[in-house]
Amino acid sequence: MSNHKPADWNPNSWQDKPVSQQINYGDQEALEDAIKELRQLPPLVSAIEVDNLKAQIALAQEGKQFILQGGDCAESFADCNADSISQKVRLLVNLSLLLAQKVNKPITRVGRIAGQYAKPRSQLMETKLDESLPSYRGDLVNHVHFSESARTPDPQRMLQGYSYASLTLNYIRAMLESDLNELFQLDSETQALRNLKQAEELHQSIRQYQQMAQMFHRVNGAQATPQGLKEFYTSHEALHLHYEQALTRQSANGNWYNLSAHFPWVGMRTASANSAHVEYMRGIANPVAIKIGPKMASEQLVNLCQTLNPNNEAGRLTLIHRFGHKEIQAKLPAMIQAIKRAGVKVLWCCDPMHGNGRLTNQGIKTREFEHIQSELTQAFGIHQQEDSILGGIHLEMTAEAVMECTGSSYQVNESELSQAYTSLVDPRLNMSQAFELIDSLDTSIQNSLQICQTKP
Repeated sequence: MSNHKPADWNPNSWQDKPVSQQINYGDQEALEDAIKELRQLPPLVSAIEVDNLKAQIALAQEGKQFILQGGDCAESFADCNADSISQKVRLLVNLSLLLAQKVNKPITRVGRIAGQYAKPRSQLMETKLDESLPSYRGDLVNHVHFSESARTPDPQRMLQGYSYASLTLNYIRAMLESDLNELFQLDSETQALRNLKQAEELHQSIRQYQQMAQMFHRVNGAQATPQGLKEFYTSHEALHLHYEQALTRQSANGNWYNLSAHFPWVGMRTASANSAHVEYMRGIANPVAIKIGPKMASEQLVNLCQTLNPNNEAGRLTLIHRFGHKEIQAKLPAMIQAIKRAGVKVLWCCDPMHGNGRLTNQGIKTREFEHIQSELTQAFGIHQQEDSILGGIHLEMTAEAVMECTGSSYQVNESELSQAYTSLVDPRLNMSQAFELIDSLDTSIQNSLQICQTKP
């Protein structure tokens, strides 16, 4: 367990900083009551698990491990059911095995799950016809229905979020201790997608994966679940600081841990050096991440890294870059060079989703599969050119039979989006698209990873 105890930090110190994306609760007494109750509840994850993940991220920084982080854009309380949870876990586990074959490295799985209940919004108010109401901020805050009662922030939803996260984690842990065959089952999801498009079969990558999974199972034996498949870590954007603080606990050695998740991150809207969110993240011992985009200057990035990781601790800090396929070539190299000049230890992770959003003519949010694929491919090439290591991928994806991102071999077009669009906020890759994306990692990308790994 590493020593991470900033002398000038405490769990309340974020309250002295500017808070962007603040939740405005009308009843402060109800808010304090909810926070007090949360503080008495058991942690959701353990400090030992958090430290284990940090060690694996440190290995990924050296090119010896690879991080796959993925899941829903915004979790819904309604998704806390056996079918939904098992689909998410199976997709991430199965995709990680295909990815392991592509990058020839052990994969660490990190789900956007059991806590991704709060969402930042560009507009804090939403208007329909002549009525303006608070925007939907995630189930942890309010309800997606457009009514005054639903959109009014309710602090009791934090307690509901804790309960749903706890139930989700308990079910995931039970799944990972079950028969390996259950983790490999994708039949129901495959059939759902097949019916949706009237297709005879899904993309070849899924069939290849299933064959690989069955072979993996036979080699290891029906009862021999590899230790690596039992490891599953959780992450979410640490946006709602009252919730995060209430689940921050001090360990025996004095370190403070956010025990609502293993791996919290800061989004682009809250990543200024003087922000309350950066102040909060500065003091916890978890591995943490920053989402970075084209508007962030290299000097600002280095300053953030030094603020969040002043001891330059391996495994502590991940930079999740999200530029868009048109801007990554112009923006990423300078950031890599700045980090190298500063001597900062980071894990570079590519989020090829968030920089590629657009609105259709009907006003529906979507992302082009080819743009996502292009940004990911460019990211690997740029890191190779800059003598750097890309050690992770961050995806918004689902095993549901959805059509939210256009394109891919599965040929989703704009006119079909309204037929199967269930995301609460942003569009996700469906299972076929997620497998195709990973299956498209070609030999040149594998070579770039191997070259980086063998450099002294």
